[in-house]
Amino acid sequence: MTDLRVSLKSIAVILAALAAACGSPSKPAPGKPDLKIAMIAKSSSNPVFRSAREGAETAAKEFRQRTGLVIEIAWLTPEMEDAQVQAQRIAQGVSDGANAVLISCSDASKVTTAIDDAVAKGVPVMTFDSDAPQSKRFAFLGIDDVKAGQRVFEELAERIGDAGSVAVLAGNRDAPNLRKRVQGVQEAAKAHPKIKIVGTYYHVETPQAAADEVLRVQKESPQIKGWAMLGGWPLYGQTLLTALDPKKVQIVAIDALPSQLAYVQKGLAPVLLAQPTYDWGHEAVRTIVEKVSQKKNPPEIIPMELFRVTSENLGTWARQLKRWGFTDVPEQYLALP
Repeated sequence: MTDLRVSLKSIAVILAALAAACGSPSKPAPGKPDLKIAMIAKSSSNPVFRSAREGAETAAKEFRQRTGLVIEIAWLTPEMEDAQVQAQRIAQGVSDGANAVLISCSDASKVTTAIDDAVAKGVPVMTFDSDAPQSKRFAFLGIDDVKAGQRVFEELAERIGDAGSVAVLAGNRDAPNLRKRVQGVQEAAKAHPKIKIVGTYYHVETPQAAADEVLRVQKESPQIKGWAMLGGWPLYGQTLLTALDPKKVQIVAIDALPSQLAYVQKGLAPVLLAQPTYDWGHEAVRTIVEKVSQKKNPPEIIPMELFRVTSENLGTWARQLKRWGFTDVPEQYLALP
């Protein structure tokens, strides 16, 4: 961070000198940021993306405190998932003067052209969580989704004794990251011949829609003893906490936000594989600053790792969420060792 601070100060000195020579002001117009980032997640109703926004805005504040750089995070995320709206928001961000775009892609095929158009206009684009690999984005930050799907299945296989019927909950059928996670589940399943996958189920990515789909499938196929959830959608609400019996059904899910911790404590979801959702925003802002202000080219793929949350480290993870700015972490978990 020292090197970054020195570099930014050096840039400021150079810009001031050039401005003086030209007889023009060295600072942006009053109220105008030094750097504007259009942030377009999949859905503002999904708490993982609210976490990413918190990380991005915190990073912006940190840069201002340490370097004087004023960064605006323009939140252009649709309320519900809609890749076409995302494409429109990319164009809107460019039109509104964004210096960079940060996006989690709901459907790569529908946003790639918009990404490429932005880049053609001189606005670099970075993806996080869900990529558009055929686009001209300069970097992607996120987990290896195929490996994530494999890991979910392996954890679930262990929880159900490596035999029986399971189901896969997969959210948005068109999301690139979720398709890769489904692929990972299918690959891992080949090594577990005694486990039968009843089906892969897609749904609107809201807590109630996801919970309703789980209960519908569970009623139709009561032999299901395990759920491989490739996102934490139904666990953001409390419906399944009372509707499913942990003695009969086990869940392994990706993500571990405050509302999901009760499922770990009850034993219904004994393993959650947490994504560093806060760092989606925090690290992406840092990367964009280096790209735009320092002209540094980051790696094309910036990998992130999953954190395994269980009853044994529930307190540790709860305190991490608290440090990340989550205000709804139940005190009972913060007090755990």
